Amino acid sequence: MKIKSAAFVISNSDVERCPKGKIPEYAFIGRSNVGKSSLINMLTSKKSLAKTSGRPGKTQLINHFIINQEWYLVDLPGYGYAKVSKSAKKVFQKFITQYFKFREQLVCAFVLVDIRHKPQPIDLEFMQYLGENGVPFCIIFTKADKLKPQAIENHVEDYKTVLLETWEDMPQYFITSSSKDIGKEEVLDFIGELNSNMIIE
Repeated sequence: MKIKSAAFVISNSDVERCPKGKIPEYAFIGRSNVGKSSLINMLTSKKSLAKTSGRPGKTQLINHFIINQEWYLVDLPGYGYAKVSKSAKKVFQKFITQYFKFREQLVCAFVLVDIRHKPQPIDLEFMQYLGENGVPFCIIFTKADKLKPQAIENHVEDYKTVLLETWEDMPQYFITSSSKDIGKEEVLDFIGELNSNMIIE
């Protein structure tokens, strides 16, 4: 799938104020320093669509971007150790939970994971939460340019080992690097395929 247009639509902390209608949407979420904004900018070929910052946790609202006038890319606040107050984190968690619980337009969530690290409890817990609540999701491993191919393979295998202890199958996953455009076509083609199947139905 080629992205011909990508534009910001709305930011808010109230799920009820998200765009109405039946346009499908795909949510991107991960720990606060996982490189989410860089990935979104890479996928859309727009260097400043999503705000990047040296300070983790900059995304603090539900951000909707309309892509090709056909689907929404949703940028959600990161979870984890962002340098924000405990009260702010509780608000984030509340509207993130509400988003996944009530947003019927959501087709798939993409959980971003830093490929450089071993499986982290907070990432595994979040995936478990999505699974228990019936939210379809895929894993996007980020920062693949920081590791050699064998190390990437080893770290993915580590995730498979842990996840298959409680899951029947390994969730669909993608290997990406925002700085090298790795995984861009695979992620976009996957979204395009899901959108096509929805149209057929």
